[in-house]
Amino acid sequence: MAKNDYFYALGRRKSATARVRLQGGKGTIVVNDKPAEEYFAGSQNLLNELNKPFAVLEQENKFDITVRVDGGGHVGQVEAIRLGIAKALTQMNEDLKSTLKRADLLSRDSRERERKKFGLKGARKQRQFTKR
Repeated sequence: MAKNDYFYALGRRKSATARVRLQGGKGTIVVNDKPAEEYFAGSQNLLNELNKPFAVLEQENKFDITVRVDGGGHVGQVEAIRLGIAKALTQMNEDLKSTLKRADLLSRDSRERERKKFGLKGARKQRQFTKR
């Protein structure tokens, strides 16, 4: 991999979209021009979730990641980034695909929020029924 080469992938989850760039480096993760530790406010669980594709492949601290993410909350954003990282790794090396697929990191979680319907309190919740 040359100095300015990178691999690009798109990850989505709920209403979050993450555009991920993966390049060789020392393991820094930058999300929306901030370090990941700062962007996700030091939540260790979310940071561990970000590194899951590298932990499965035992390749921690070998790649620099730059991410543009928008929409959704922090959990949806982290899961979108994780999918983007896994896709970028498979683009880099097709042999890693089976390992990542076994770890369930390449499947998109397509569940979306259901819209609120009129006449109801939410998507499905109704007012309590009284017979008399």
